[in-house]
Amino acid sequence: MEMTMTTSEEQLRKSKSAKLILLFAMVSMTMMFAGLTSAFVVSKSRADWLQNFQIPIAFYYSTVVIIGSSVMFYLAKKSIEKGNRSATTGFLLGTLALGILFVILQFAGFGQIIESGYYMTGQGSSITTTFLYVIALMHLLHVAGGLISLLIVIYNHFKQKYNPTQTLGIELGAMYWHFLDLLWVLLFLFLYFFK
Repeated sequence: MEMTMTTSEEQLRKSKSAKLILLFAMVSMTMMFAGLTSAFVVSKSRADWLQNFQIPIAFYYSTVVIIGSSVMFYLAKKSIEKGNRSATTGFLLGTLALGILFVILQFAGFGQIIESGYYMTGQGSSITTTFLYVIALMHLLHVAGGLISLLIVIYNHFKQKYNPTQTLGIELGAMYWHFLDLLWVLLFLFLYFFK
């Protein structure tokens, strides 16, 4: 009996430590994006700022897709907590598919910006589009990390490492994925209202 409590206490300590480390990383990422958006706002006073720049329609679709992927990840976590492995598999794979679709839509958005004649650097660039590219690309870099962690979660799920009493990997993956979702929604709203 005492051994079970010790194991349970060890799992709880490990869970708290892992979540604290992830929380610290998310706060650091938030500060980085806060710096970028602050620089964006300050740069709006420049004479070469594009006043009529439109956000690509693909970014609207990608916003809906990433929200959907977050819902899928939430349902995956709830399913494993109930011991429903097949539903968890479906929701995890759905999250992965929507995550990949998000990336595709982001690049489609970059394509739409280029089709409009705006580039990140060179003669066809402006400070407005450069900021947009940097903000979106930095978020995509973090999404790439999220997709890698999601693949690890899926791999561990297929190895049957998760069950109703052991969900730490899925919880951490979901925390990070929801953070990425919220971050993109806030960035999108920021770009929409402050462009």
